Amino acid sequence: MRIPAAATQRLVTALLWLVALCTVGILVFIVWHVLRQGIPVITWQFLSDSPRNMGREGGIFPIIVGTVYVTLVAVLIAAPLGVGSAVFLTEYTREGRLTRLIRFGADCLAGIPSIIYGLFGFVFFVIYLRLGWSILSGGLTLALMILPTIIRTSEEAIRAVPDQLREVAYGLGSAKSQTVATVVLPQALPGIVTGLVLGIGRSISETAAVMLTAGASLRLPTSPFDSARTMSYHFYILVREGISMDMAYGTAAILIIVILVINFVAYSLMHHLMARTK
Repeated sequence: MRIPAAATQRLVTALLWLVALCTVGILVFIVWHVLRQGIPVITWQFLSDSPRNMGREGGIFPIIVGTVYVTLVAVLIAAPLGVGSAVFLTEYTREGRLTRLIRFGADCLAGIPSIIYGLFGFVFFVIYLRLGWSILSGGLTLALMILPTIIRTSEEAIRAVPDQLREVAYGLGSAKSQTVATVVLPQALPGIVTGLVLGIGRSISETAAVMLTAGASLRLPTSPFDSARTMSYHFYILVREGISMDMAYGTAAILIIVILVINFVAYSLMHHLMARTK
């Protein structure tokens, strides 16, 4: 018996809605559970004080500062390298062995477990370059981790720019560099911002890589060569060692709120740029 096309369409649509609702439901449940347990812990003292008694008391201000510093170093290094590589692949080379090799390498880097990045960062940055457990070592390691994501998303965004815009710019006498800077990159900016947001989110939430490179100091960092503990690693230590579940939930709540705010601001900016471009 053949099922009518209309019935098949309704069935597939219902299954897709069910899958989407299950995904959103799982996300909402996780966020709700962490925020319900963590928000009561969040006070001004929790945000502005330093950890005491291995994190059982006090706050997480040095942890927040360390997270910001490590993420900032990673993004400042990975963003120009990633966007520059994407521009090179799309605008300055023809499709061939070199471009396929670079894309293959980027895809392989994206699939490497984070603990491997941490081991490499520990051996190369911490020991070989003698940077020690520091913000700089952690930031450089995270930059390597998020670089493939920025390259691939930026490349796809640049490829989506219509060729007609490039031809018009060339017809008006623009050089290749002028066309890229004034036509291609502004049009691809929303997609590039998306890649940067993904990189920032991964940097903030990473644990294994910074555990072996950034260190675990609870003091306020004042230099790129100081050791620092990130929020994700602090949360991991509090739970693993059984130090304080309340402080762990509070740290996790701050982490989730920061990631949600960054995504909201970035996507608002992206839609604004898309509207202005149109």
